[in-house]
Formats: sequence, structure tokens, C-alpha cells
Amino acid sequence: MKILLTSTSFQDTPGSHHDLLDSYNFEVVKMRGPLKEEVILSVISEFDGVICGDDEITRGVIEKGAKSRLKILSKYGIGLDKMDLEAAKEFNIPVTNTPGVNNTTVAEHVFALMLSYSKNIIKENELIQSQSWTKLIGIELFQKTLGIIGLGHVGKEVAKRAAAFGMKIIAFDKFIDTDFVDKYDVEISTSIEDLVAKVDFLSLNAPLNEETRGLINISNILKCKNGIVIINTARAGLVNNEAILFGLDNKLINAYLTDVLEEEPMILNHPFLSYENIIITPHIGSRTYENVVRQGTWAINNLVKHLNINNE
Repeated sequence: MKILLTSTSFQDTPGSHHDLLDSYNFEVVKMRGPLKEEVILSVISEFDGVICGDDEITRGVIEKGAKSRLKILSKYGIGLDKMDLEAAKEFNIPVTNTPGVNNTTVAEHVFALMLSYSKNIIKENELIQSQSWTKLIGIELFQKTLGIIGLGHVGKEVAKRAAAFGMKIIAFDKFIDTDFVDKYDVEISTSIEDLVAKVDFLSLNAPLNEETRGLINISNILKCKNGIVIINTARAGLVNNEAILFGLDNKLINAYLTDVLEEEPMILNHPFLSYENIIITPHIGSRTYENVVRQGTWAINNLVKHLNINNE
């Protein structure tokens, strides 16, 4: 069988997931994603299965694959917002993902961004590299208030770490785990507008769908507590970019720290690059050795299960 592999973190990270994939003796074709629709359309008819990242798996891609030999779309990761799930259902193409696999490593990345900003790590390193022994003034996370939008797998891990830092935690989610919020003393907010007005830091950990797209907009920015810092390790579409720039230009928010962008790799001359108080990492929140092996193994197991294959 012939398999398309597009995830660059799967491809670039050594580990036992490569051995597992090799053990099935597939013909594996590697392309470096995320792939645009037109690229996948040109090749999809060749493959029995795809281990994909954030590629544009549109209705056209699924229909063309289903009419040839495609049997399974195995998402390496969690978010399915780049896949046309209705089309997959219509054409009877199973779609799998790896829910909960990223929770620890992405939660760590939230705090990596928060600490890098609050302790001026990046700026201080740049000054040192330029031979300037300059000591900037940072801020503590202790006793600050952290807002979490999306108290799912990742959001809970963020809350646990916030509790360890001595932060006050306020969360917004449609579905509340009462045992968890009681254990970690999480205050529940009834609306995003109420939440953003109270917090010093805001971590976005919600899935992207029609209900959450653009949930951070100018209306909400105007309601934010002055000087808020927004951290996005989930999906770029949760945030309206113009609202972020508006907030920064009008000194309503202090910083935007993000691991995700609407178009990746980043476009040339992106407006975010003009702002010192925007920190960007290239979608690496889940890119650790440990997590790549976990995620890759899970994606392979999902693939072979739907291909009805074993390697014994």
C-alpha cells in the first residue's frame, strides 16, 4: 500500500515512530506540509492512506481520493479544522486524530512564552549578543490572574501549572469539569467578555470552529483589562489579527505571544514583525521528541487499524 506523509515534525524528529512505520513495508511518500489544496489534489489519487498535519484536506481532495484508492485520513495531531469532515462522511472516508496527545507539551509552551515575555528573556539575549550588558525590569507571574479559554486537555494542564506558580485562575468553557475546577480552585466565568476584563494573562486553548473563529476581536479587546497579555498556542483563527494590532497600537494590550499563524510558513513582511511586543514561534508547541513519538505512533496505529493490516 502507498502512504502519503506530510507532517514535518514526524519526518524531522528521530524516534521509534519511524521504525514502526517502516515495519509495515508501506511505500511511503514524504511531502513537506502543510500542503495547499492544489498540491494534494495533484497526488491524492495515488494513495491508500494519508498521515497528515495541517494540510488543506478539502471536499475536492476527499472526493478525488475516495474515487480512486483512498481509505483513511490519519491526522497527526488534534485539530480537524483544515479537513472537510462533512465530505469525509459523505464519501465514507474515516478521519482519525490523536486527542489529548499534546496536552503536556503545549501547556509547557504556554509558560515558555509567558516567562520569555515577563522576564524579557528574548530582549536580554539580543542585548547580550550585541555586547550590551543591560538589565531590564521584568514582572512576576506570582499572584497574577490567568484566564483560560477552553478548559479541555491542554487548558487543564495550563491550569495545573498556573496553580503551581501561585496564579489566580479564571476559565471559560461550555463544558465544565466540576471536580477539576474544585481541586485547582478555578473560578468559572460565564462569558468571554467577563473573563477578559479580569485577567492579566489570557491563554487561548479552544478548538477552532465556526463558533470560536475570531472570538478575540475588537469588541473583546475593548473590554480587556488594561495591559493584558494574550497567548495563543491553539489556532490562529481564534484571533482577529487586526484586533490584536488595534489593541497594541492603542496600548490596550501589552503583548501577543503566539505559536500559530493564519498562513504557515509565515508570509513575507507580515505586519506582526513590526511589533517588539509580539513574540512568535513557528508552530512548535507540540514539537518535542517525546510528543512526536507519542503522536506519530498514535497516528500510525490509527492508519493501520483502518487499513486492516498487522505486521506480525
